[in-house]
Amino acid sequence: MIPISPAVASRITWSKTYGCCGYQLNLNSEVVGRLRRPSFWSTRFEAESERSRWIIRRAGFFNSGSEIVDPITQQPVATFKSNWRGGGTLTFSDNQIFQLSSKGLWSRVWTVTAESGQTVMRLQTRGKSVELPPGANLSENRLPLLALFTLYHMLQSEEDAASAVLVATTS
Repeated sequence: MIPISPAVASRITWSKTYGCCGYQLNLNSEVVGRLRRPSFWSTRFEAESERSRWIIRRAGFFNSGSEIVDPITQQPVATFKSNWRGGGTLTFSDNQIFQLSSKGLWSRVWTVTAESGQTVMRLQTRGKSVELPPGANLSENRLPLLALFTLYHMLQSEEDAASAVLVATTS
């Protein structure tokens, strides 16, 4: 796995890894991050980059939010509170705040916006890409975590929608 620098990473792709439970972020065919579910039935994911590892799991009332936890200290790194439109607010322990939102129906685009209103990342489901607009101001450690969490949230949203359709059709 190689480190990822915001200055170099203008376009990152993501792909499913072998099996049913993993994804990876690639920059010029080099792996820069991984997201995997330890088992098909697990409700938590393990995320990793060149420099760090994290656990991402559901949290909150009726599991409506998520949290990112350091696997060694078990201390929260960030918490996510979802909103009724499918996006939400990701707040890091250092009080840095990002908004996640999505647009589109069949080929969704997930956008991550800093507290200042600046778009720092777009994850496109159709092209399986993560785009960083020019001037995106993210640290080398925050960048892969934010991309992996956005991918996690996108996957969870798709899973929740599929479950809702299944419940609706069997009722």
